[in-house]
Amino acid sequence: MKTYPSIFNDVIGPVMRGPSSSHCAASLRIGRICRDLLDAEIKDVYIEFDPNGSLATTHKGQGSDMGLFGGFLGWEAYEERLPEYLQAIEEAGINIKIDIHPIGATHPNTYKLTLTNTKEVRELTAISTGGGMIEVIEIDGAKVSMAGDFYQTLVYVRTPGNIVQFIENSMSCDEVALREGKSKFIEVKANKFLPDELCQELLSMDEVLFIKKINPVLPVMSRKDLSVPFITCDEMLEYNKDKNHALWELAVDYESMRGNISREEVFEKMRAIVQIMHNSIELGLKGTKYADRILGPQSIGFQQQMNGKKLVEGDVLNQVILYTSAMMEVKSSMGVVVAAPTAGSCGALPGAVIGISTSLSLSQDEMVKAMLAAGIIGVFIAAHATFAAEVGGCMAECGSGSGMAAAAIVGLKKGTLNQSLAAASMALQSSLGMICDMIADRVEAPCLNRNVMAATNAISCANMALSDYNHLIPLDEVIETMKKVGDAIPNTLRCTGLGGLAITKTAKNIEAMLAKGEEERSKTFFKVC
Repeated sequence: MKTYPSIFNDVIGPVMRGPSSSHCAASLRIGRICRDLLDAEIKDVYIEFDPNGSLATTHKGQGSDMGLFGGFLGWEAYEERLPEYLQAIEEAGINIKIDIHPIGATHPNTYKLTLTNTKEVRELTAISTGGGMIEVIEIDGAKVSMAGDFYQTLVYVRTPGNIVQFIENSMSCDEVALREGKSKFIEVKANKFLPDELCQELLSMDEVLFIKKINPVLPVMSRKDLSVPFITCDEMLEYNKDKNHALWELAVDYESMRGNISREEVFEKMRAIVQIMHNSIELGLKGTKYADRILGPQSIGFQQQMNGKKLVEGDVLNQVILYTSAMMEVKSSMGVVVAAPTAGSCGALPGAVIGISTSLSLSQDEMVKAMLAAGIIGVFIAAHATFAAEVGGCMAECGSGSGMAAAAIVGLKKGTLNQSLAAASMALQSSLGMICDMIADRVEAPCLNRNVMAATNAISCANMALSDYNHLIPLDEVIETMKKVGDAIPNTLRCTGLGGLAITKTAKNIEAMLAKGEEERSKTFFKVC
């Protein structure tokens, strides 16, 4: 079944707390699927990470543990109680053990989980694919592909018999398939669960053992007849030949068809997201604090210097730096943010769009249109490259955010469609090869600097595009190159904490200081080998 990125699934979202969408939000979604797999009765969890992957070194500092445990408890990614996950998981009586050893993982963000209660043992392997997106690739030894965008009913059987055909004849489903591993089950993907009456009929059959219901974890659902009007820039330009739509309108066309929702609903969904972003920035400007943190609130000092006319002049640019910084500080203090396209790069796009819109006294509708324009650029990146720093370095996060923001800024200034694409191309060209080397495993530094760089690079590239600078390389080809460059970056420089600034003497001292503080604040109740 072919699928396509959604602006609201893959690009701008989820609404969340935590330092990293690929760690916190994605792991929470995996945890919620685990919870459903054990009928909300998890007792013991054995977690395995591969030493060659990103999670071996980052699972605690970047919030994979927090998200995963929150998911086991049935929490949402934006819940205020997430930072108290250790106490909550202990109070729930869920025993956790984590081992770091070879598991043959081929993806750097691989979770191998064994889940136990008094009645059963289930196994699940999943990967975080970037920006909060996931794929469950194995359940009980059977190969699957679950992104969390269907209602999934798993009918466990002794023998399959004629059950597949029976289900297909009883209900309209998107996919019905037998999966065989240590157990046999029939996976049913649909826009709703198998009805209770049908489940009861199945359970009365000798071949059927039990039934599991896995809820969707994404906001926009998929379907078997899913289609989109375009999936590359070239296809979009061809589609637009007889329409003359602006980039934001093309985004609405795409998402409306992708999500099977009205154009009005697409616009209002983005309006709600813009409001959350605006609220986050306002919160950041008041000053933030959090115990487990490297940097204090930098944006307050910046705002004071800006208001005192002590900075190099550039009102719009400085407004963008201020807003980008404020957003990043909210993220670092476990406030609510929107991954755009990731939590680690959540500052650049809203900082640029809302900062410029505020400086120019533009309406919220204009911000919404700009964010939609950014979203469709993100769709092309998600479809043909990646947002995961573990796969593509910071180029995949801040680089993507910069390209998306550049296109959005051109829209704010009423530039043409071709100028928007040129701006995105130049911004991405300027970001190729950017590494991910977070200090002390916290998504703060150099993440703050790079988000500011991404936002200001977006402004520069937007202005160049508005002046008809020749970007030379079409955006499709830049995205293709971005994927190849990401594949060439050593894994030590892709969000592992094993290279770059992360292994400097000062970074290691900061890491030791934070570890000592953490020991004093809480106890570790699980074993890490």
